[in-house]
This record gives sequence, C-alpha cells and structure tokens, in this order.
Amino acid sequence: MKNATTTSLVVRSAGVNLVGDLNVPAHSKGLIIFSHGSGSSRFSPRNRFVSEQLARNGYATFLVDLLTELEDTDERNRFDISLLTERLLGVVHYFLDEYAGIFDRVGLFGASTGAASALRVASVLGEDIFSVVIMGGRPDLAFDALDAVVAPTLLLVGEYDSLVLAINRRALMRLRGEKKLLVIPEATHLFEEQGKLEQVAKISVEWLDHCLESKNIQDAFSKS
Repeated sequence: MKNATTTSLVVRSAGVNLVGDLNVPAHSKGLIIFSHGSGSSRFSPRNRFVSEQLARNGYATFLVDLLTELEDTDERNRFDISLLTERLLGVVHYFLDEYAGIFDRVGLFGASTGAASALRVASVLGEDIFSVVIMGGRPDLAFDALDAVVAPTLLLVGEYDSLVLAINRRALMRLRGEKKLLVIPEATHLFEEQGKLEQVAKISVEWLDHCLESKNIQDAFSKS
C-alpha cells in the first residue's frame, strides 16, 4: 500500500471557486479527476472508496464539487450538463497547466450523470486524457459527443441495473476508440451489495494500468 496525503484544494474554473479533495500517493502514476452524479458530492462514500483504492495503487485523485453550495440548492443546475462540462474542463486545464510535469497523465472517472461531463470533456481534450472510467453512468446525456472520444473508455454497470445497462450498450456502439463494457454480476445501480464496489475499484485499477502502459508505449514510439 502506498501512503497518500489528502489536502483540500480550491480551483478557479469558469469564473467560480470549486472545492475539491486532492489525494496524492507517495509515487503517483497519474491523476484521476472525479465527476460525481446529481445529488452527490465529493463526500460520496462510493466515490471516496474508489478514490482510496486508486490511491493505494499509485493514482492521485481529485474529487471536486462542480457546483457551489448555493448553486447546488437548485436541482436544475445538477442536470445542466453544459455548465458541468465547462466547470470540469476548467478543472482539467488547471491541473494540466499548474501541475505540468507532476501529473504526467490525467484521466477521468464519471459516476451516474457525472459520466456526461466526463465524456464531453474527453471529447474536447482528445489525447490529453489517457483514460475514462464510467461507473453506473448516463452516457446518453453526452451521446452526440461519444464518437469524438479518443481516450480508452471503460463502462461499468451492475447486472441488475437494467435501464442503465441498456443505455451503456448503446453508448458502447457509439464510442470509436478503445472501449469495454463490463457488467458486475448481481450488482444494482449503486453497487451496494457486499464486495461489488471492491470489484469496481479493482477493475478500474487494472484498466487504468493497461491504458497507462499503452500510452507510455505510444509516446516512446513516437519519440523514437
């Protein structure tokens, strides 16, 4: 297990200050920025659990609230995908600019409706994003942007989450880059069943490691 340090960080994005928790292991392989779903926050037990497991395996994580406390009181803002995408894009640019050379690789983790902003940002930033992981996500909210996503994308859905599973199967057909849909057996939308969230975290680490290795090989080849 790698020791990790967690600090609160304020990021200026699209004209507002956004608060997030940055979790950095002793030796970081890359940074994974989380985009949570509507009605959730950076304190989401599910996302925090996955974040901790990623940190144990060498990935820095940033769990950020893309809305201010006041904005979050208006439920309409939680489904304003354009606004959330703009905010998330600003957060990613902040790390690419301010932490250049510290976090050489940046990936995205989107949960529930947070999948939409993660995928839309990936469609804009292209190869600047080395991987995307979607957990119980709503990629249909970014359906028109999916064919522009070049980052390898992993879709994780519970077996019993039938509606979201159908949505993700359609999204898989739309994605053009490396992609995979994995169904977690006997799991529902929130992966609350015993051991299921652990499976999500383990599979996510394996996917990120695979994408990181592929990206490093590509970069080495391009420089040779």
